[in-house]
Amino acid sequence: MEELNSRFSDGTVELLVLSYALEPKDNFKSFKTDAVYKLAEKFYPEDFNEQEIYYLRSQLKYYQIDVIHHESFQNMSTISELYRGLDEINKSQHYHLIDRLIHFIFTLLVSTATTEQTFSAMKHVKTVFRNKMKEEFLADSMMIYIERELVEDIDSDLIIDEFYSTKHRRVQL
Repeated sequence: MEELNSRFSDGTVELLVLSYALEPKDNFKSFKTDAVYKLAEKFYPEDFNEQEIYYLRSQLKYYQIDVIHHESFQNMSTISELYRGLDEINKSQHYHLIDRLIHFIFTLLVSTATTEQTFSAMKHVKTVFRNKMKEEFLADSMMIYIERELVEDIDSDLIIDEFYSTKHRRVQL
């Protein structure tokens, strides 16, 4: 727990703990409606409007009665199994807000990996260029390095030629 707290901020740890409330392990032992509600309200306010947040609370009560006690869900241990199970018996349509939250939890792994890749790229760019440049140029260089698939089709020679011609126009003025 100490290592977890030292590597992640309090907000990140809280996000992970609240996400665990949907875990179906041990017959939904960790399921808490208040934690799931708080997860949506606090960490995904842009993805749920006020009406959906209000409706989520009642949906969670029905979910607790319907899904948690449903025999198909008794031996599940992962959120991915839960997601597939909800989809197989068409419960994901009835509990669409909970289904949306599960989608967001799935994206946490991708988001974390993307963040790690970004920091790795930043470390590489900073090591190569060190203190030879100003902060703004370093930020621009990192953005191009991190989002390199977006700039693959850009011809560097055309940009250089454009700047070169602009320089000549300035000299003439």
